[in-house]
Amino acid sequence: MSAPIRDPALWREWHPVALSSKLGTQPQQVKVLGENVVLFRTRDGVRAMRDLCIHRGVPLSLGRVENDRLLCAYHGWQYDGSGACVCIPALPAGQTIPPKARTPRFECVERIGFIWVCLGEPKEPEPPYAKYGEEGLIPLRMGPYPVNASAPRVVENFLDVSHLMFVHEGLLGDSAYSEINDYEMSETDGVIRSGEIAVYQPDPDGRGQGVTSIYVYEIFGPMAVRLVKRALGTDEKFHLFLFVLPESETACTAFMLQLRNYGADVPDEVFVEFQDRLLEQDKVIVEHQKPELLPLDLQAELHLKCDRVSIAYRRKLKELGVTFGTE
Repeated sequence: MSAPIRDPALWREWHPVALSSKLGTQPQQVKVLGENVVLFRTRDGVRAMRDLCIHRGVPLSLGRVENDRLLCAYHGWQYDGSGACVCIPALPAGQTIPPKARTPRFECVERIGFIWVCLGEPKEPEPPYAKYGEEGLIPLRMGPYPVNASAPRVVENFLDVSHLMFVHEGLLGDSAYSEINDYEMSETDGVIRSGEIAVYQPDPDGRGQGVTSIYVYEIFGPMAVRLVKRALGTDEKFHLFLFVLPESETACTAFMLQLRNYGADVPDEVFVEFQDRLLEQDKVIVEHQKPELLPLDLQAELHLKCDRVSIAYRRKLKELGVTFGTE
């Protein structure tokens, strides 16, 4: 098992690891920054620990949960939510359990329908993104979307407006309307925002209705961004959060939270299947990009004015000292 990578910035971030609805009674393994983590439910909430029994190195995710304890599948060692082994079946009655019989635990919370894990000391008590939702918007959670590319590549692809007319032609863009208007970037309270960008979209959400959309991109953190969109001539609001879980240098998993004030009578599957289609189109691109790691040296690639969101993102990663998935 490879050692976790202690990225100076990402180590203290909250990372999305699963949809809350997908974690049932069985433990589940996830990977965060190269660390195998096991998730399991207790009466007091979800717990996260290193997915490794200290006894003989078997993943604890192969076991089961009984009475809020995680039982190793190999020899039945029982771990509580703090990571301490509290029962060793083979140990004679009355004999003390060795203090070293424990596995590291990690901070873990459930918020806005996702399970979040932080490997280090969280820089914030909980993920801050829920406060950006608006009342009256219909939530739809999507994922997981595994991608064989570095997490920063996936985030930057989401922030790239000028690819919509080619990678997603006929849906999010039209190559006959590929010109991008000039816009500026700003930062307020740690959130980086783009100015308004107008995009003609033949079918922006799977309902088959062409509109001119006004995009605003927001960067909240290294792996958390949002698109705020409104359609000209309508009262429709659409927000799309992208949360990316960095697993290894060249593999990650994406999750999305969609918020909208329309389509209450449209089945969720319409929007989910549409987003699935877009992700498959994007994967073809990001999984073949070179170099595989995102270059933070702005001299390494050619940039245009329409790339200001991407440029701001790369500068922010460099400022924060992000090393995982970058070069």
